[in-house]
Amino acid sequence: MHLKQHTIKKPVTVSGVGLHTGVEVKMTFLPAKVNHGIKFQRTDIDGQPIVEADVDNVVDLSRGTTIEKNGARVNTVEHTMAALVGMQIDNILIQLDGPEPPIMDGSSRMFIEALEEVGTVEQNAMRNFFTVPESVIYRDSSRDVEIAALPLDDFRVTVMIDYKSPVLGSQHATLTDISQFKKEISSARTFCFLHELEMLYKNNLIKGGDLDNAIVVVDRVVEEGELDYLAELFNKPKVTVQQEGILNNVELRHNNEPARHKLLDVIGDLALVGRPLKAQILAARPGHAANVAFAKKLKKAMKKYEEANIPVYNPNHTPVYDINQIKEILPHSYPMLLVDKIIHLDESTVVGVKNVTFNENFFQGHFQGNPVMPGVLIVEAMAQIGGVFVLNTVPDPQNYWTYFLKIEDCKFRKPVLPGDTLVIRCDLMEPIKRGIAKMKCRAYVGDNLVTESILIASIVKKNP
Repeated sequence: MHLKQHTIKKPVTVSGVGLHTGVEVKMTFLPAKVNHGIKFQRTDIDGQPIVEADVDNVVDLSRGTTIEKNGARVNTVEHTMAALVGMQIDNILIQLDGPEPPIMDGSSRMFIEALEEVGTVEQNAMRNFFTVPESVIYRDSSRDVEIAALPLDDFRVTVMIDYKSPVLGSQHATLTDISQFKKEISSARTFCFLHELEMLYKNNLIKGGDLDNAIVVVDRVVEEGELDYLAELFNKPKVTVQQEGILNNVELRHNNEPARHKLLDVIGDLALVGRPLKAQILAARPGHAANVAFAKKLKKAMKKYEEANIPVYNPNHTPVYDINQIKEILPHSYPMLLVDKIIHLDESTVVGVKNVTFNENFFQGHFQGNPVMPGVLIVEAMAQIGGVFVLNTVPDPQNYWTYFLKIEDCKFRKPVLPGDTLVIRCDLMEPIKRGIAKMKCRAYVGDNLVTESILIASIVKKNP
């Protein structure tokens, strides 16, 4: 999985008809800055309103996932969202001159091909993963649906479907690594059953449906007159079917293509949580309504965790800055350099790590027989991590000093001992003005808050 955020190198456009609206639409993917996220823009509406790809914006689940904000609606976003997850693209603006992304061939494959054509670019910010801390489970007994997210330092998805169909049977599909999405999942096409077709048309849906962009499963004997009616419905000279099988005898791309497409839908719908996930997702008989309900439950768990502002440190991940890079930024050296790594840095937040060992010089004389890290040095470590953030806002940090101006509301909640790993998060509280930064800083050992304070510092240019 990518550890840093990505966008695309340049704009790229795809065109086609929307599955449910039947409207011809041009959809353009545009690069976006760090932390922009995934957003849709209706260029055909006055003011060209933007709709964030967010589960809170979901307004309709009639055979697809539709989002809306301020009167701007975007239908059937799940295939586009799945392609972006599969490409590990974090920041992008998607402009449409109609109400719905084009259905293309009914899968995500053609979106991925377009995005690969222009290529992606790594951005200088870490991805803001939501690592599921404990099991999150959704059940709908009326539909025999169950979806679970289990803790895992990776992203894996397994889906089971069972429509009691003699043609499909019970099917499973699994994605064990997101890098497999293009080859294993992206080409799986949307599908429906023959008995659903008339209902869908009567409900003003699948106006853009065609046997070239959807699989129609036939699980009963069809009379010749009905085939003529279906040919007229799809504007085809003739429609054929085996006694039980796929309408027009379309050849499946995978023997479990319906299950793979349901997995694709799960990935696309869960992308509306708004952050890349680290979890094991298990879904039994999922659909868009269940996916979105589960995504809302995941987002609620995510918000609860975010409110605590507890940063997650994985020592296996490459840091934003290692100790040698930090030494180039901060004007400190032994024994006063109190930062070992910077693991996250964006426009408003920095997270750093300080490994505490008994070899620290201050333990030689502080609390003999009961070594405790001095509180003032924890605050100094906070300040240095905040200093990395502030110095990162100027093009030539080597030409600046950082100075404390004020410490407010400092609280020491638990002692820090040899063997602890301090993970310190500093959040900018207001825009930097005249080189002065105000930051809320919190230091954690595991999930335990040990120290918190508001720090105000300034950067001052060195004398020539």
